[in-house]
Amino acid sequence: MSRTPFVHAGLLSKLWRAVIEFDMLQAGDRILIGLSGGKDSMFLTAALAEIQKYAPVPFELACYTVDAMFSPAFPKAELEAFCAHYGLKHYSEKVDVNSAWQNKGNTPCFTCAYFRRAATNRTALELGFNKVALAHHHDDAVETFLMNVLTSGQLRTFLPVTPLSKTGLTVLRPLLYYREAEIIDMVRQLDLQPLRNPCPYDGHTKRQDIKEHIRELEKLSPEVYDHLAAAMRNAPNQELWPEQLSQKQLADKFHNFWRQKSN
Repeated sequence: MSRTPFVHAGLLSKLWRAVIEFDMLQAGDRILIGLSGGKDSMFLTAALAEIQKYAPVPFELACYTVDAMFSPAFPKAELEAFCAHYGLKHYSEKVDVNSAWQNKGNTPCFTCAYFRRAATNRTALELGFNKVALAHHHDDAVETFLMNVLTSGQLRTFLPVTPLSKTGLTVLRPLLYYREAEIIDMVRQLDLQPLRNPCPYDGHTKRQDIKEHIRELEKLSPEVYDHLAAAMRNAPNQELWPEQLSQKQLADKFHNFWRQKSN
């Protein structure tokens, strides 16, 4: 008897592309999905549960949620029921982000991200998972790229696959070919019910500022987003300055340059 798919095949082409292009799946993988309860992680869960039925290699899935304790009403039952619909086990853990946050002059976003990441990776190792799947999408990658350029002068963003050498875990980002607007539309089509984000800083972060900057730039030049996305890729036509020299290396070059005068 045929069964209604969790996600229709037409919505999965970009997921399959990422999985195949970046060699995300190997036989016997045990993948822990970082499930926040938001639209992106809910779609990721549904999509991975669907491709699990058809992938040519067997792999296991489960979900994990960090309760950052921003609200006393953690939706544990709702998350467990959501995961059970896809035949997946759900794990969760409390992490008191506000108590861990030391710098009261800024939002605790960095602290929150750090402790969420650390808790997810530790739990994955404790439960015997070898991979963690996160729900970052294409907009996240482009925004992170621009944010790093503007705030630290670095050309870097999320990688599709990130091996963590200290733990042996591998972090996957299977949604990197989806735009955020696509995910919003697909979540509506699938009748998923994202949970309200309890974070008091939701919508008031540096990432939100960057998102709005990109929108403003697109009003001047509609190709801005596509050009930022292209700049994230290694390419043979890149023309960047050489790596910055250390003070010692620069001093040695000055010394060697002027020493030529006496030769």
